[in-house]
Amino acid sequence: MSFLTTRRRFLTTASVAAGAALLPQPLRASFAAPPVRYSFVLLGDLHFDKLEHHDMAWVKKDKPNDVRQIEGYSRNTREVTPRLLQTVRETVAELNREAAYPVAFILQAGDLVEGLCGSEELSVWQNTEALDFVRAAELGAPLLFTKGNHDVTGPGAVAAFGSVFHPFLTEQARRVNPMTAEVKSGSYNLIRGNAQFAFFDAYEATKSLEWFEAVAAKRTVEHFFVVIHPPVVPYGARSTWHIFSNAKEVARREKLLTLLGDNEALVIGGHIHRFNTLSRRAGKGRFAQLAVSSVLTAPTVKAKDVLTGVERYAPDQISVEPKFSPENAELRRVVYEEERKFIGDFEYADLPGYAVVKVDGPKVGVQMYAGASRELWRSVDFSALAKGRSG
Repeated sequence: MSFLTTRRRFLTTASVAAGAALLPQPLRASFAAPPVRYSFVLLGDLHFDKLEHHDMAWVKKDKPNDVRQIEGYSRNTREVTPRLLQTVRETVAELNREAAYPVAFILQAGDLVEGLCGSEELSVWQNTEALDFVRAAELGAPLLFTKGNHDVTGPGAVAAFGSVFHPFLTEQARRVNPMTAEVKSGSYNLIRGNAQFAFFDAYEATKSLEWFEAVAAKRTVEHFFVVIHPPVVPYGARSTWHIFSNAKEVARREKLLTLLGDNEALVIGGHIHRFNTLSRRAGKGRFAQLAVSSVLTAPTVKAKDVLTGVERYAPDQISVEPKFSPENAELRRVVYEEERKFIGDFEYADLPGYAVVKVDGPKVGVQMYAGASRELWRSVDFSALAKGRSG
C-alpha cells in the first residue's frame, strides 16, 4: 500500500483541504491534523554527575583529559542544576495555570548524565541517582530524553542505559500517550496530538536509520519532530561532530537528509553545548534544526559569539572557538564551504539555558530563555523555519 493511499484511507473529513497547504508536498493532497495547543519544556545537555560515581583510578588511566570535566560537571550538578530545575518547575506550573498551552512533557536532548564511571555498577548508580534527582525536583510533567554519547560512554554504560533508562522512558512515554510501545532501545517513537516524536539513537546509527525510514513511511500526523543528540547539520567550530560525518557514511547521510527534507522535519538536538537554529534544503523540501545547551556554570548568563543570518554560515564561523583543534581548521572550513549552499537560515550563540516549545495547530514556536532565569532571549517560528518562511 502506498504512502498516499494510507493517508486517504485515514482521512475522510472535509477538513482535509483546509490543512493541506501546511504539509510537506507528499502529504498535502491527503492529510490535515486537528488543531491542538500544548507545550513542552526543552532542556539540552545536563551531564548530571557526582565524583563518587567514578572509579577515578580508571578515569586517570584511560580518560585523563576528562578529570577536570568530571570535577566541573559535579560542581554544576551540586550548585547550579537545582536552580535550573526549579525554574523549569515554575515554568511548567505557570503554563499549566494559564491553561492556553498546558505542558505535555519535558524533553531533554541527551547527555542526561556524564558517564565515564568505569564499571556497569557505577553507571547504574549514576543513572539511578540522576532519575532520583529529577523526581525530587517535582517538575510537574513527564521527562523524555534521547541517548547522548556520554550516557553510554565507559565500561558497562550501554547495559546500564538499558537496565535503568528503558523502563523509566516506557513509564514516562505512556504518561504522554498510553498507546506508546515499550521502549527497548534508544530509538523510540510516540505521538502527542498532531505531532510525532521520533527519538533517534545516534550511537546505533546504521540500525537507527533503517528504523527511522520505516517510522517516516508510516507518518500520519502533521508535525514530525526528530530528537537526536548530535547535529544533523554542523554548526559552530566543530563542523565534524555531526552524525554520519565520516567520508564512508555519505550515502547514509544523504538518506537521512532526504527523509528529513521530504517530511519538513523539526530536528531537536544538543551535543555542541551551543544554541543554534537553521534550515536546510534536502530531498523534496527542507527541514529545521534547533539545538540548545543546559550546561550552566552559573544561573545568570549572557549571550556570546552571536552569529545571525545565512551569510554567517560560512567557513569563518569556526573562529568562535579559536583554540579548538587548529591542526584541522582547514578541513573544518571545507565542510562549511560544501554545506553552505543548502542553508536557508542560521543563528548561533554561546547561550546555555532552556526553551519552551509551543504547538498551536499548524504552528510551532520556540521561546529560548537565558540561563536559569525567566529572561526571554529569542522567539523562533520553528515550523516556518522548516518551510522556508522565516522571513
